[in-house]
Amino acid sequence: MFQRMIDDFKDSVTNSARLASLAAAIALTLFIALAFLCAAAFVYVLQTHGLIDACLAGAGVFFAVTVIAAISYLVRASRIKRIRARAADHKRSPLHSALADPMLVATALQLVRAIGVKRLIPILAVGGLALGFLATRGAASARDDAPPET
Repeated sequence: MFQRMIDDFKDSVTNSARLASLAAAIALTLFIALAFLCAAAFVYVLQTHGLIDACLAGAGVFFAVTVIAAISYLVRASRIKRIRARAADHKRSPLHSALADPMLVATALQLVRAIGVKRLIPILAVGGLALGFLATRGAASARDDAPPET
């Protein structure tokens, strides 16, 4: 349960980092395109032939890169939004499933009555620690067994 939450957090951070780097690339290429357009205007004023075509061509290339990067950013952002919306619709936590079972809830209440709340708290704390260790150990072995990503 905790491992899935950690994996979801890692995926979210990874997607945010990718979108941020794409946005930075868009900003950089737009800055370069504007720089070439400014250079072209300067050169046009200075000279009316020759170098202008080169500056406009450079600005056109960087502008095309900016448009391509912006389109890929928008497509990726909309895809992530759709995936998150779909996951939110289908996502049910294991805790919700466990609490929805009345027999399990009744058994838990009987167990609490039999053991007592004062004794149950340390037992649950130790059980939580053990569950955390098992979850991290299972994730580490699963990561070692997985093929490397390319």
